[in-house]
Amino acid sequence: MKSIVVNMLKDRGVTLEDMAELVFELQKKYLPVTMAACLYNIEKVLDKREVQNAILTGIQLDKLAEAELIEEPLLNMLKNDDSLYGIDEILALSITNIYGSIGFTNFGYLDKVKPGIIGSIDKKQEGQVNTFLDDLIAGIVAAACSRMAHSEDPHQE
Repeated sequence: MKSIVVNMLKDRGVTLEDMAELVFELQKKYLPVTMAACLYNIEKVLDKREVQNAILTGIQLDKLAEAELIEEPLLNMLKNDDSLYGIDEILALSITNIYGSIGFTNFGYLDKVKPGIIGSIDKKQEGQVNTFLDDLIAGIVAAACSRMAHSEDPHQE
């Protein structure tokens, strides 16, 4: 299932390396990190079934909205990433919750600032709906940061 999720992310324009770069930028002030360690922690987050389920659900909802296979008024909310919708953030927070409360803080920062790939995905691309995807990426990155912060050696489990 992990390979399916990784391919779904790639098909939507997101690589593991894109997410690892954000982890590196967020953690370099606090931990002696390497890109390899950041990538390792992204991989470990993606190993979790709960994370895979959240990604499968969110990307499927984005794709259904693109194809206009969702009824109004929800379709309009998803296509416009309505600021009062909030379910996209709730789904992503289910990912950060796996690794403790520090993930919520990291997620909030990523959701507000939208650095790197998160900002690229958040910007409207012709015909593509990424209402869930940008938040899912933020959730994965925040969880990887939390995982590293909670580990004595971020290269190990």
